[in-house]
Amino acid sequence: MATEDNLPKNVTIVGGSLASINAARALRRAKYEGDITFISGEPYLPYDRPPLSKQVLTGEWPPDRVALVDESMLEKLNLDLRLDTKATGLDRQNQVVVLSDGTNVEYDALIVATGAAPRKLPNTEHLSGVYTLRTLNDSLAIKQAFEKSPKVVVVGAGFIGAEVAAASRKHGLDTTVVEALPQPLSSSVGEEVGAACAKLHENNGVKIYCNSPVEALEGEQNVEGVRLLSGEIIPADIVVVGIGVVPETSWLEGADLNIENGLLCDETCLAAENIFAVGDVARWYNPLFGETMRVEHWTNAIEQARHVARSIASGETSPFAPLPYVWSDQYETSIQYVGYASSYDEVKIVHGDLDSLKFIALYRKNDRLAAALSFDQQQILGDFRQVISNQSSWEDALKIC
Repeated sequence: MATEDNLPKNVTIVGGSLASINAARALRRAKYEGDITFISGEPYLPYDRPPLSKQVLTGEWPPDRVALVDESMLEKLNLDLRLDTKATGLDRQNQVVVLSDGTNVEYDALIVATGAAPRKLPNTEHLSGVYTLRTLNDSLAIKQAFEKSPKVVVVGAGFIGAEVAAASRKHGLDTTVVEALPQPLSSSVGEEVGAACAKLHENNGVKIYCNSPVEALEGEQNVEGVRLLSGEIIPADIVVVGIGVVPETSWLEGADLNIENGLLCDETCLAAENIFAVGDVARWYNPLFGETMRVEHWTNAIEQARHVARSIASGETSPFAPLPYVWSDQYETSIQYVGYASSYDEVKIVHGDLDSLKFIALYRKNDRLAAALSFDQQQILGDFRQVISNQSSWEDALKIC
């Protein structure tokens, strides 16, 4: 049983994200009274990212509405706040985080929450008009570019790319989406459901190119077009690249940690003695699915941060076995996905049909329901959430269809 004497006297949180601030909040809620150092590479206080590709980009929300904390909340949290400062190294032997400003921060417990960085197209650094979307500054820069009524090409039809395309159309812009896969999201949701995603965009005036890998961007100083592997060139005034992210682990090189598509952790989110990981950077074993996974979802960032904070405050670790959940609002449609199916044996459409863009798709792995996806069927989706959480059989899932 942990006692107050052997609990950490100071906790260092590296990263200025949703997961980071929720870890700090959860520590204080758990009556942790030690020092908390909060290190963020951004100049802003922690903010919410989902609105960046939606409400902020469309202009429905002012930038300050995405803030997750204000000055009064910060005072209650009593943090040693280090904004606009990046972690550049980790000395595990001396339990020290090395910072970009030349200082070091000691820790008794370390929470790694450095998130992920967007992938970029190679050989495009010299071109203006090429964007990725991860930060508040990214969103504001793209919004400003939209105001010049450009031709917009989005490379990548994942959730971020799809939401950017929807925001672009809300601005009334000529919008094209280019995707290397046979259909949007087809590697994770299947080609039938992916085709429904494509239809949603086409119904809203977006031109979709699938099975269309990008060979290069055209232009010398400003981007002028996107050249496909087929040789076709799509004219573009701006290009937004949404081809996934890479976990931010470079600062951990040389620290003798297991880095493998994120910081590898056990089922309790412990990467090494006194070192935990949360959010997009964490890759851990989820006993609910019997798989090691890295989850880039808003809900997971919050739940994982709270779980780790309770472990640190109590001195007692326990397995973290959440049910992943993600949503995406595109045009007037809400797409929601619950569960985890990195691979699956069958996909079945229930409750509606693909043509109407109102349906639920179920994903079977072996004899279990692994995941469910909803197009505007949110209330019904809740029934399948419980089936997955209970590890019920595929047959049980079909009984409630």
